Amino acid sequence: MSIENCKNLLYARGPIVLACVASFGLGSVATLMYAHDPSPAPAAAPAVRRVAFLPQLVALPKAAAKVQVHVRAVRRKHDPKPQAPSRATISLYESTTDAGVLRSQGCEAARRGAEGVVILDFGKPSYNGSTYGTILFSGRFAGNRSITQGMLGYARGYAGCLPKGSTDSISLARGTSNYHPSVPSVYKAGRKWAREVMNLQRSLRADKVDAHVTSAAADDVEPAWDPTFWRTRDFYQGYADSRVGHSLYNYGSLDGGIVSGIWNAHQAFYVTTGMRYARAIPEIYNEVMAQEWAALAQVAKKRYHTALKFAGVMTERTSSNHGVKPQDAHRMLVRELAVQGRGRAAANVPSAYTNIKSY
Repeated sequence: MSIENCKNLLYARGPIVLACVASFGLGSVATLMYAHDPSPAPAAAPAVRRVAFLPQLVALPKAAAKVQVHVRAVRRKHDPKPQAPSRATISLYESTTDAGVLRSQGCEAARRGAEGVVILDFGKPSYNGSTYGTILFSGRFAGNRSITQGMLGYARGYAGCLPKGSTDSISLARGTSNYHPSVPSVYKAGRKWAREVMNLQRSLRADKVDAHVTSAAADDVEPAWDPTFWRTRDFYQGYADSRVGHSLYNYGSLDGGIVSGIWNAHQAFYVTTGMRYARAIPEIYNEVMAQEWAALAQVAKKRYHTALKFAGVMTERTSSNHGVKPQDAHRMLVRELAVQGRGRAAANVPSAYTNIKSY
């Protein structure tokens, strides 16, 4: 390297390239000493291994390559692409409790090979003056017992249409929401919802279809529908106090998250994991929703020392809205958990998907 090149490099690179100047100077001195050394050369000088100039800089590309390999490994770990991805179940917004109609729905699910959680959303909690129930998506009132009979029809249809010898099974969840419940007591509504979950399980056992269908509950919980939180809390407390022993799936949203949203972290945590039967099947319709749920999982892990209890993800994709695909929604959430956890996800999300639509 010429002195002029070293000089230019010195101004361009600063202190690091002082090594260049030093190496040039030392090399020149060594050359002069060698030229004027009167001593004879050794008979067989050992081969001198060439040393790369500034070896630490030469190694940088190799180090960068190793980093890229590590990054790809982390992505593969937290962004799994199974060879045979799970098929999404179809959950339904129900407009009827007719056992025959729901039996057909169950049969269709069996023929599709549905396995996992199936949520039948019967609408918001309501009361007709004598009976607790819901307002269906047809606008009609449905009592709790009528809902249970309809769900039993679905279970019979599912079990009856499975291939002989099949081991397929579903968790059939009676769904409602926290949208402006019109009931005398939201706490009682929660208790009665739990009681009907148990009643359905007894009927499944009596019909000998409990090997294929188990009873559960679900709630479309959205903070914007209950900014004060107390109605949602009362429903959950009523459900918990019944000691039902069956999961209550929260298939709602966080509406802005726990930082700039409506509910605080403790409230959001309670309806997803804090209540002992609560499990989360979050709506993941875009990247922002995945980020909000991942942030809640981080808080749950750090503040409450508990992993958020995810049971899958929910989407609402139709042929007209071209929404997020169920598998893509799952990938979004898993990836965001890994990113926010810096490679260590704060919670695991099973490869379970359900896509909800109107029947």
